[in-house]
Amino acid sequence: MSSSVQPTMNARDWALLIGLSIVWGGSFLFVGIAVKELPPFTIVALRVSIAAIALIGVLRVMGVGLPRDRKVWAAFFGMGVLNNVIPFLLIVWGQGHIASGLASILNATTPLFTVIVAHFLTSDERLTGRRLGGVVLGFIGVAVMIGGAALQALNANVLAQIAVLGAALSYAFASVFGRRFKAMGVQPIATATGQLTASSILLLPLALFADRPWTLPMPHMSTCLAILGLALVSSAFAYILFFRLLASAGATNTGLVTFLIPVSAILFGVLFLGEVLSTKQVLGMALIGSGLLVMDGRVLRALARLSGARPVPRENG
Repeated sequence: MSSSVQPTMNARDWALLIGLSIVWGGSFLFVGIAVKELPPFTIVALRVSIAAIALIGVLRVMGVGLPRDRKVWAAFFGMGVLNNVIPFLLIVWGQGHIASGLASILNATTPLFTVIVAHFLTSDERLTGRRLGGVVLGFIGVAVMIGGAALQALNANVLAQIAVLGAALSYAFASVFGRRFKAMGVQPIATATGQLTASSILLLPLALFADRPWTLPMPHMSTCLAILGLALVSSAFAYILFFRLLASAGATNTGLVTFLIPVSAILFGVLFLGEVLSTKQVLGMALIGSGLLVMDGRVLRALARLSGARPVPRENG
């Protein structure tokens, strides 16, 4: 089965990308509630393990079994390490030393890393001027939206900043690594289930060792509901969308979700927390939208046709 992808996303791909950004953006609400009572490793372990259990149940209802092939399971563990274990641990440690706003900016470098990694490790997602320009424009939009106050902390803790950048790089490798599941013939829901199951096997012992959760007081109902939302909505459902989008749109296009997550997180704050949308946030969202349009290319080609100028050529990756 071919694992090649189309460089330009169609309407379904854009819908998946926006949906993924919404469910991952909503995770900020859930985490913000959970961290008041639970330590980070416990939150992460509960997130992946509950999500894995839920998806295993879904697979049974659908009558779909997890693959038994050792090569597929080796890939599940590789994806779990690259997409969950390494980035989750690095971000948790890094955010203990730097502000969340700065961490958001550093994490938004994921599409930049993905463009470079995909260029060298794939044959159909080559680095192009339009693609790089769109990613840089989107990154500037994230920086503007978060604000200059976070940028002033760039020298606060170099190791923590490197840790979050390492997480972004790990996500980039995960996006490219995850493309192999389409070639293996593994369905997106089975890929999501396998990855989360492998991550649970790796993360649960770490949480038991680091946090000793049996010594913690019983959390309130709001915390329990937040964990369920984080696991079922922002993990189980999110990874089904992620692997479906990855299979059709490729690593570079899927990585664009990192730009949209801060947008959805801010909008959730406006809708549910009474926060006010500032001018810099509106400007940042406009820059992010412009970057996405540049990468997509169809608007530029339409404008060129209307103006009578030479059409903007389609790029093959």
